[in-house]
Amino acid sequence: MALLQLERLGHRADVAANGLEVLSVIETVHYDVVFMDCQMPELDGYETTRRIRSHEAERRTRGETVTPLRIVAMTANAMQGDREVCLAAGMDDYISKPVRPADIASALSRVPFTA
Repeated sequence: MALLQLERLGHRADVAANGLEVLSVIETVHYDVVFMDCQMPELDGYETTRRIRSHEAERRTRGETVTPLRIVAMTANAMQGDREVCLAAGMDDYISKPVRPADIASALSRVPFTA
C-alpha cells in the first residue's frame, strides 16, 4: 500500500523483502530516504538501521564524507514509547500503520532530496 501511495505522490520506490536485502541494495543504489518496516523477516528494521548507522560511522572514521541515509520507521506499533525506540535505533522519523498518504507526504517534506 505504501508503494502505491509513494507513486501517487510522484516518487519512485523499490521494495525489499527483508533487512538483509535492504543492506545489500543500499550498497549499490542511492536512495534519498528509506521507509523501514520495523517487523521485517530475517533482520528487523531496528537492527537493519543499527547496521546502516554503524557502516556510516565506519566510513567516516576512514575519512569518507558520508551523508546519513534518511530512515523513516513504518511500524504497526503505536504504543507510548515506540517512536523513541525507533529514534534510539537510529531512525530519523516515524510513521505508524496503517499508513496514510498525508503521513508519507509529511515525512517526505522533511527529506532533503538530491538531484
